[in-house]
Amino acid sequence: MRILIVGAGAVGGYFGGRLLAAGRDVTFLVRAARGRQLDEQGLQVRSPLGDISLAKVPWVLATDIDRPFDLIILSCKAGQLQAVMDDLATATGPTTLILPLLNGMRHLDLLDERFGASHVLGGKCFVSLDKRDDGTIVHFNERDDLSFGTRSGQDSACVQAVAQLLDNAGFAAQLSPDITQEMWEKWTFIATGAGITCLMRASVGDIVAAGGEDLICDLFEECSAIARQAGYPPREPVREAFLQVLTQPGSALTASMLRDVERGDATEAEHALGDLLRRRLPEEVETPDRSVLRLAYTHLRAYAARRAREQQ
Repeated sequence: MRILIVGAGAVGGYFGGRLLAAGRDVTFLVRAARGRQLDEQGLQVRSPLGDISLAKVPWVLATDIDRPFDLIILSCKAGQLQAVMDDLATATGPTTLILPLLNGMRHLDLLDERFGASHVLGGKCFVSLDKRDDGTIVHFNERDDLSFGTRSGQDSACVQAVAQLLDNAGFAAQLSPDITQEMWEKWTFIATGAGITCLMRASVGDIVAAGGEDLICDLFEECSAIARQAGYPPREPVREAFLQVLTQPGSALTASMLRDVERGDATEAEHALGDLLRRRLPEEVETPDRSVLRLAYTHLRAYAARRAREQQ
């Protein structure tokens, strides 16, 4: 199967690099500047699970794609999705499957509308990564889980072929019978972690040390209530595991969104927090002073407004 990895940033570069190192037929869809960087420096991944150093990395510009791929792994930023969908017009054929690894759920609506729901898998990954200015991808922990599956729960021969393709490729890949549930669960975790660490501009351990554990729990409960309204409440073992991570004393955990803020970059606040807030049903709307989610989202919107003003 021919695989197109959309983006060679932290997520795309990591999983694409693992697949390429495992001998899979991988091509990266990148912009020209990243392509030149890959030509000059190759793909470099630093990971406690094993480094990757690939001197030759196949890549392509959107204008040079001349035939469809079998599998497209989508790892772009949420704000880039509209432009990326235009880029994929030639890459998507009658049997192409698209595996998005974005957080939240809004991207599924957009992809379904553009390519048809039968082409779009559900997917999520749990991995802590960053891409340095020199292009090196840094893996911070010892977890690199990737789950995927059909949102109907009914697997086809094509999906089974994807499962075989991702198996034994250097990361923990799993075909999930309930991927939508898993995606909602991850969304509650990501929204809580991003919201609270950006709001406080601090790690989980620092927030706990400051007496803010109750705010973390309040935000998680608020996000979980929205998931419950949608029919996907976090399962109890998942809930307990998430809360343990999110309230761990001394933890250095911060969200990648906080790293974006500290670098002065754009964030995915609309996709990760704003869309979740908009899905909250009216009867569950808290008063403004009680909604930690609204406070965190407004904080990130204010950051974006200031960033835009200062760039004028």
